[in-house]
Amino acid sequence: MGVISSIGNDVPTFWKNLVDGVCGIDYIESFDTSELPVKIAGKVKDFQPEEYGMDKPFVRKQDLFTQYGMAAAYQAVKQSGLQTEGEGKNIDPFRLGVYVGSGIGGFEVQYRETAKMIDDPSGQWISPLFIPTMISNIAAGHIAIKHNAQGPCLDIVTACATSSHCIGEAFRAIKHGYADAIIAGGCENATIPLGIAGFANAKALSRAEDPKYASLPFNANRKGFVMGDGAGVIVLEEYEHAVQRGAVIYGEMVGYGNTCDAYHPTAPRPDGCTQAKCLNLALEEAGFDKEKDNLYINAHGTGTKLNDIAETTAYKVALGDFAYKAHISSIKSMTGHMFGAAGAAEAIATILALRNGVIPPTINLDAPDPECDLDYTPNKAVKSDITIGISDSLGFGGHNACVAFRPV
Repeated sequence: MGVISSIGNDVPTFWKNLVDGVCGIDYIESFDTSELPVKIAGKVKDFQPEEYGMDKPFVRKQDLFTQYGMAAAYQAVKQSGLQTEGEGKNIDPFRLGVYVGSGIGGFEVQYRETAKMIDDPSGQWISPLFIPTMISNIAAGHIAIKHNAQGPCLDIVTACATSSHCIGEAFRAIKHGYADAIIAGGCENATIPLGIAGFANAKALSRAEDPKYASLPFNANRKGFVMGDGAGVIVLEEYEHAVQRGAVIYGEMVGYGNTCDAYHPTAPRPDGCTQAKCLNLALEEAGFDKEKDNLYINAHGTGTKLNDIAETTAYKVALGDFAYKAHISSIKSMTGHMFGAAGAAEAIATILALRNGVIPPTINLDAPDPECDLDYTPNKAVKSDITIGISDSLGFGGHNACVAFRPV
């Protein structure tokens, strides 16, 4: 596993801060926000790309979304011990894939180069690297180059559900024999002036002035989501292949659901039926048993009224009365909404919750919305021997994804 986030640029730091309820949201300092309606975000801090195998010429040419994805993949592959060449070769490069997506891609370079074009319509000052730096599949391409992964390579783009779908489709590809291992996840750097203006004018962003009390999933005081940046990547590997090479296994992926609301471009289906179907598909494949299982749900939990209520409804439709027994939390209360990277970061949190027997909290949940009346783990982490964990992601366009894990 590998992660770059506002609360840590490695998995141990990320997990410790989640359990401790540390908020990574702060005032934006990387650009001038004086004329923007929103001045806060979950920005990545103290990021040093050279620490993750990237040299300076590469860094100069790449958008941050690619750098974040490369850094998270570097951590995950290093931890996995997979090698495609040399004396330590333990996987055929044609059997190693990359499914790393981005909801938007090279947003910052697109913003910068578009400004040049407006200033000079001749286009003579547009960078020759503009296109191969901006396209959202380039992070997956560079990760494949770095790790000599010559198997299936895809960039799935489903907005906020991007990296959950990447992980889910990687799971299926391995399950059906198309690869032995896949580097899967997502990366995003959308906190730029154009991103802030666009999401704010869509009435999606919180305009709270206090960054530490701004991302408020399931809270009656919520005013919208808070943008976040970063990356999350996991290495999925076929079980027998992993055992044969003596790999350390952190969890088992056991289910995946994928549905569409077919309802509205940005609003979730309010009756929760399509989201519930997505959850049930993952739970059924995972062999979920209400009589035996102790369930943790890492919620999409954006902190928008429409999402939080529809998601709560979906849990009740999917689980019935059992919804009140499930442990649920939203780590977006600490990281902000990492958009295309959110699902993968939240999958990592789910795996670690299972492995450590700890439910990370939903911080700042001091005024629960009466319509969100489930156990959303308010304010403090809770110990529990959970037997199954799911993470759901609900993206613009009605894209729903759910991934399920069990401890090993």
